[in-house]
Amino acid sequence: MARNSLRRASAALVSTTCLAVLATACTGTNSGSADDGSAAGQDVSITFWHGWSQDNEVKAINDNIAAFEKKHPNIHVKVVGNIADDKSEQALRAGGSDAPDVVSSFTTDNVGKFCSSNVWTDLAPMLKKDGIDPAATFPAAMLKYSQFKGNQCALPLLGDAYGLYYNKTAFAAAGITAPPKTFSEFEAAAVKLTLTDGDSFKQLGFMPNYHGYETSVAHYLGQFGSTYFGADGKSNVATDPTVTAALTWQKALVEKLGGFEKLEKFRTGFGDEFSAKNPFTAGQVAMALDGEWRTASLAEDKPDFEWATAPFPVPDDQAASYGRGYQTGTIIGIAKGSKKQTAAWELVKFLTTDTDAVVSFANAIHNVPSTLAALNSPKLDADAAFRTFVDIAKNPNSSTTPASVNGGAYQVSLQNLSYEVEAGRQNDLKAGLAATAKEIDAAIDQAK
Repeated sequence: MARNSLRRASAALVSTTCLAVLATACTGTNSGSADDGSAAGQDVSITFWHGWSQDNEVKAINDNIAAFEKKHPNIHVKVVGNIADDKSEQALRAGGSDAPDVVSSFTTDNVGKFCSSNVWTDLAPMLKKDGIDPAATFPAAMLKYSQFKGNQCALPLLGDAYGLYYNKTAFAAAGITAPPKTFSEFEAAAVKLTLTDGDSFKQLGFMPNYHGYETSVAHYLGQFGSTYFGADGKSNVATDPTVTAALTWQKALVEKLGGFEKLEKFRTGFGDEFSAKNPFTAGQVAMALDGEWRTASLAEDKPDFEWATAPFPVPDDQAASYGRGYQTGTIIGIAKGSKKQTAAWELVKFLTTDTDAVVSFANAIHNVPSTLAALNSPKLDADAAFRTFVDIAKNPNSSTTPASVNGGAYQVSLQNLSYEVEAGRQNDLKAGLAATAKEIDAAIDQAK
């Protein structure tokens, strides 16, 4: 399974700090003509840097590279794996023959930096030249997280979608016959599924705390359809009612399930997120918010209960949007300074738009395909559990966190507020959101 993809949410926030210099320190120069001779059959060698490191991931990407080289025998690809964003961006700033031509990243939050700092090439002219309509090719949320202010400097290369995992055995014991669709149904199920043993839990219906695995404020806001910024580019977290509603809802659920301190004490006893000791796999929680990759690990770990997946519930006043989910994923682009733009584009185009390439990669590392054609391909390995996430990816109401010139810094600001609110250290939500909005705007202004 794609273990690296499991770390995208936290890696995004870490990379925000690592790449803070990008917005102002690098302008990237396209030092060569787009015509590198590859279109006329001239032999060209390009370098592709990516972040995958697990054996099945490396094999999957190498298999796709082999398929590409078979289709383009004059283009030779040197592949370098396990490369983090900060290392690739340092190489792009330095330039020269050691810099990669094609780069990928797990961190969609950094798209705004990649585009605005001009280190990745705008792919829009290449898409247009080859008659590829991005809106008709890629799911809306995935397309959104691969562009910034009209600059399509990246394309999606597989994705992650978030939904609900639930313990069918525990549901049956509690007399719950179907997964909840609205938050009121979800709250009732979470309370009913919670079994206590004195001051502790024998089973918790759901872990709502923001330090819980995947239960970040951004993932919750995806169910509310929050937009983060207004048309003027300023933070709207203080004026968007869905943000207030999300933080208020989470705080209320925390209280219903025993209170912050009791939940935190239980959470600190959880096993590693990426092992069979994951709290859902271990039966410590009966419901979990998680991504599609968990289907593969559950099939491998074989918990001693029946489980299933469904879309995560939505607010009662948005019941019609049920089926949506938060999305993120891997992105890929071309180094602006590469002298081999034509050959590099052929590789990027193949990896991101060739249906068989996308499907085979998705099947191999258990991620969601990143084109509409691949999502609908009969070659996609999609059992009922995985199909949930395919449908979430196709849902037009699904959303993502928007790109920003300073990466995911705005998410860090909102996340920090969420920690204060749930712990009871910030009881004036309106004032807290207003201060957070000002902090976000000031940081963006400084990064421009």
